[in-house]
This record gives sequence, C-alpha cells and structure tokens, in this order.
Amino acid sequence: MTRKILIASSLALSVALAGGAAWSQTPMPDPLDDRSVKRLEKMEKVVRELRSIVFQGRDSGKPVVVQPAETEGQLQGLAQRIVDLEETLTALNRQNEASTFELDQTRRALAEAQAANRALADRLAALEARTGKIEADAQALAEEEAVAETAGDPDTEFAAARKLMLDGDYDAAYVAFDRFVKLHGDSPKGPEGRYWLGKTLSVRGDHGGAAGAYIGAIRGWPKTTWAPDAVLELSRSLLALKKPTDACQTLDELVRRYPKAPAGVLSRAATARVQAKCAA
Repeated sequence: MTRKILIASSLALSVALAGGAAWSQTPMPDPLDDRSVKRLEKMEKVVRELRSIVFQGRDSGKPVVVQPAETEGQLQGLAQRIVDLEETLTALNRQNEASTFELDQTRRALAEAQAANRALADRLAALEARTGKIEADAQALAEEEAVAETAGDPDTEFAAARKLMLDGDYDAAYVAFDRFVKLHGDSPKGPEGRYWLGKTLSVRGDHGGAAGAYIGAIRGWPKTTWAPDAVLELSRSLLALKKPTDACQTLDELVRRYPKAPAGVLSRAATARVQAKCAA
C-alpha cells in the first residue's frame, strides 16, 4: 500500500510540474518583486527535493530515510570536540594543581634546608671563633711562660730598654718595654715601664694601646717627674682617638693634680686644649 501511495504522489507531482511548465511558456509580465522571487525559488527547491524523495521511494520500493543535514552533523561533531577539549582541559588542570602542590612542597623543603644550613654555618663560625681565641690564649700563655723562664733583673732590663729608647730604636724599645711590663709590671719600676711603653706605642700609631699604657702608668696619680707628661700624652692619645671630651677632662686633671708641672708640659697642654676645643 505504501508503494501505491508513493506512485500516486509521484504522478500527481509530475502532472503539477508539467502544468507548471506549460504555464510558464506563456509570456506574461512578472509582477513579483525581489522578495517574492526569492520565496518562489525556495519553494521550487523544496518541490525538487520532495520529487527526488518520491522518485527514490518509487524506484527502490523501500521507505525513504531522510539524512540529517550536513551542517547539523558538523555541529554535532564540533560539540563532541568541545566535550573532548573540556575533558582534556580538566585533566590538565588536575595535573597542574598536582605539579603546583609538589613545587610548593619542594620550595618549602628548600627554605627549611637553607635555614638549617645558615644555622649550622653560624654555629660553625662561633665554634671557630672560640677555638681561635683558645689557641691565641694558649699561645700567649706559652710565650709568657717562655719569657718568664728567661726573666732577669728588673733594673737591668729596664735600663736596657731605656737605652734603646734613647738611641731612637723604637721598635726594639717597644719589644723590650712590652717584655718588661709583662715580667716586672708589679715591680717599683712597673708604672714607669708602662709610661715608656705608651711612648713606643704612640710612635707606632697605636693610640688605643698607648692610652691603655698611660692609664696604667698614672693609676693612683703618682708624684713622679714623668707623671705630668704621662697625663698629657694620655690626653693626646684620646684626641687622636676622636674623643675630645675625654681629652679635655684629662687636661683639667693635669692642672689640678700637677699644678707645678714643668713649663714645657703646661705649654704643650695649652696647645692640646686648643686642638680639642676645650672650654676656657
């Protein structure tokens, strides 16, 4: 029955098309505008497609299967590709998150290792410093013991060191007075030995060491001929150390403690006050 319907439809369509063709041979004015022309062309296209479908069913005797349009198939394919891309992107995001987590863990471990290395380096530096100090102290003690074993008469060694000073051999005088102070610092000549040691240190430019030696020499403000000069030299060392306030206080003590100091000492003290910009 389906075949009969298809054949009848085909014949009706053929008659209609034949009548349309005969009608089109009669020349008539075209009253259609552009829009009507396009609609008519579209309808004719649909009719041709229907005719093709009818003939297909008539010739094959099988039900007509209308295939989906090519564009729809492309859209379906594109949609599937989008789904595939989204799944791929999701997988990549997961991998990226895992990589980021591992990178953070690695950075944290590296920071902890660097901190531990710095702490270890600090401990090692402190240990090396302590070891160096112990070695230096041990060496100084050994040297003192060696010097003590060869210690002679204090007066003789003081006289020998003083002669080196008078001869202008300040380097040798420094060694001799340094030895004398270490060995005989508690002897009656000990304070004067520190005074002359301060002189040799001043010549060598060791103003800090010289100030320490002068302070040791004038401890107790001894009433000796060299004491006023020792106080003056202390103020000069303090001035060289850029301590003008301390230098001025020392010069004030010079005048107070030794008002009858030699004129040469007082004259140099006045010059030192000007250099230190002491108050009048």
